[in-house]
Amino acid sequence: MKEPKIYRISFVLLILALLFAWILNISSGSIAIPFKAMLTVLFGGKVDVDSWNYIIWNYRIPKAFTAILVGGGLSISGLLMQTLFRNPLAGPFVLGISSGASLGAALLLMGTSLITGFTSFTFLNDASLAIASSIGSFLILLVVVLVANRIKDTMALLIIGLMFGSITAAIVSVLAFFSDAENLQRFVFWSFGSVGNLSAQQVMLLGGIVALGVLLSILSIKTLNTFLLGENYAQSLGISLKKSRLLIILATGLLAGVITAFAGPIAFVGLAVPHLTRQIFDTMNHRVLIPAVFLYGAILMLLCDTIAQLPNSANVLPINAITSMVGAPVVIWLLVRKRKMLF
Repeated sequence: MKEPKIYRISFVLLILALLFAWILNISSGSIAIPFKAMLTVLFGGKVDVDSWNYIIWNYRIPKAFTAILVGGGLSISGLLMQTLFRNPLAGPFVLGISSGASLGAALLLMGTSLITGFTSFTFLNDASLAIASSIGSFLILLVVVLVANRIKDTMALLIIGLMFGSITAAIVSVLAFFSDAENLQRFVFWSFGSVGNLSAQQVMLLGGIVALGVLLSILSIKTLNTFLLGENYAQSLGISLKKSRLLIILATGLLAGVITAFAGPIAFVGLAVPHLTRQIFDTMNHRVLIPAVFLYGAILMLLCDTIAQLPNSANVLPINAITSMVGAPVVIWLLVRKRKMLF
């Protein structure tokens, strides 16, 4: 077990790594901007090309902060699910929250194809897509919370969440079959995931909801640590299992639901980052894990988004593909190195 002083050093290094990843992220893009000019813009100076100032402040900086929120939020929600279910394969979408968001987006984008002339309505924009995705994810979350009130077995709740995911996936498949090519293509692009399509106002809204989810996670630290020793032990300490589970599920729903709504269903971050953090910090204490997981997730997402942005090209690779290519080898390496997941 590392000493607190070592933890402090590790967190300082993580913050420096996050700053480096952030600068690297805003330095990359389809338009090459000299590093010196970028620093001048960041510190409020004037540059020769006016468009550089607009690109950095109106596109790259909001995109970088979105990547931090998405990576950190998904990583914490994955940590919460893995601890609650004591299952190393549990992720932020295990309760069907991502599937619910996909269903909401599919109903908006493809369900309208079943109604003649409805596709011509002008409300089919990014804001309405985020709202539809949020409604879908929180409807699934509401059903799961109602079920959690009646079921004490967390593994049964896990299976029910997977079944909700299967049902919503089946509905999405039916909608895709009947959808026209234009709306089907739009849904497919949304499912690729992206951190670069949000305005400053949307980033602020996303940040506020993610902050609430992180706050609920911090309030659950004691409960999460006791859950590692089993639910019977937690109950013997006077912890209400029902209320604690609902609080953890709510935090996960807020984080995974709103992130999926705004950025699309981004895979593998919530699964890989908690395992990586446990191995590096060599601890199961959530007082250390929650901030560390957030920082690692933010760094990973910034780096993945930097890789996805092809140099000097307007084309951007799907962020889902990058996170899977980066995350899967990390988990495989951890399994080979440690031979088992920590749990």
